[in-house]
Amino acid sequence: MNQLKQIGLLILGWVFIGLGILGLFLPLLQGILFIMIGLAILSSRSERVKRFLKYLEERYPEHYQRVLVWKERVKGWFKRD
Repeated sequence: MNQLKQIGLLILGWVFIGLGILGLFLPLLQGILFIMIGLAILSSRSERVKRFLKYLEERYPEHYQRVLVWKERVKGWFKRD
């Protein structure tokens, strides 16, 4: 079951990234918002995303802070009570 959850979160994260990329070109979707949510979900699962976030932290610290905020929100979504 744990492996199924891992795969589900990876798929969900990449779906948000895909929606974010679409949202950059479509006026109805908030592209950056979806990309930030996708990065927050994938940040603990994907080594490639971890490297990208490290680069983002060094190059664009204000955008990295947004990812951290979304990461905390996403943790709250998946937390069991």
